[in-house]
Amino acid sequence: SLKEQSKLIKSVPGVGKVLSWYMLAKTEGFTKITEPRKMACFSGVVPFEHQSGSSIYRKPKVSFYADKSIKCILHLGALSAIRLKNDLGNYYRRKVSEGKNKMSVLNAVRNKIIHRIFAVIKNQTIYKNNLVLS
Repeated sequence: SLKEQSKLIKSVPGVGKVLSWYMLAKTEGFTKITEPRKMACFSGVVPFEHQSGSSIYRKPKVSFYADKSIKCILHLGALSAIRLKNDLGNYYRRKVSEGKNKMSVLNAVRNKIIHRIFAVIKNQTIYKNNLVLS
């Protein structure tokens, strides 16, 4: 079953052998971590606000306690995904042209990759890129 899950995960743009096996190992075959939001928090992709009441002390940052190894592999997968002609690459270029910070957009791409991996595993179907090139 892990081999089938790996095959499904590798259909997502930017995901290769290393990232697919890391995801399978960290989630223990998607039994330990079953939700994409929890995996995003575990891998240090989601920024958290530091506030008390109505006062905001500092800008939102990712957790210091995040798993750095999976975050590193996700970063490399995101860099690979934005080079390809797919919806993630178009999303990255569109957000950067709007004036967003490149690293924050890359962080959003990492989050999208995690959510797509979990969607592929949940639906048990290969990822289909519904990109319309114009």
